[in-house]
Amino acid sequence: MLTVAGLLQKEVIFSYFASKYKHMASNKVEEIIEKYLQREVERGLNQLPGSIEPEMLAPGQEANQEWKTWLPIASTVTDEEIAAVEEKIKCKLPASYVKFLKYKHFYELHIGEATFCRHPLRTWQNALGNMILERHPNEYLYDIGLIPFADWSDWGLLCFDTRRNYFTADYPVVLWDHEVADNYTDYSMNFNVAIKKLDKEDERSWERDAE
Repeated sequence: MLTVAGLLQKEVIFSYFASKYKHMASNKVEEIIEKYLQREVERGLNQLPGSIEPEMLAPGQEANQEWKTWLPIASTVTDEEIAAVEEKIKCKLPASYVKFLKYKHFYELHIGEATFCRHPLRTWQNALGNMILERHPNEYLYDIGLIPFADWSDWGLLCFDTRRNYFTADYPVVLWDHEVADNYTDYSMNFNVAIKKLDKEDERSWERDAE
């Protein structure tokens, strides 16, 4: 029979390994994000027409160039800005997604079939708010508790399903098909798992293309 001291010891050991695994998993997600941001740069996919935030502008460009090259930079997102977004959408964001938002600013991030919401310096709140509240029919998404954060190919969205795990905000991720607007498919148990799954799917797709 376990004593109180024994139970406490087991809890301490479990907490240690759980926190260690969480840290390792978090690092893995950041490595994945970094890999795909670097791929945007290496393949010259980091060019856009129009204005680019000065801090994200690659050096050596003329001010009157139509197409400009951007570079990912360290995020400046604050807890206050996150709170403002959550107040606007009336919903808590997952801690793992907040960590993602606090990692890097970018204009484009593609992993597999997913194209993440633009996350530039200064205007990221407007971009995310627009994706959640303005770009898509709310009756099929926001109004029923689905929060989009990435486009899927040219036919769908990856969304947080806030109807589940509401109190922990560690929402599962679902795939929404705009051709069948009331159809939602479970994609992953949470945001971090979605990132890792996207990475594996992308790698498999490159392996198939190389065969």
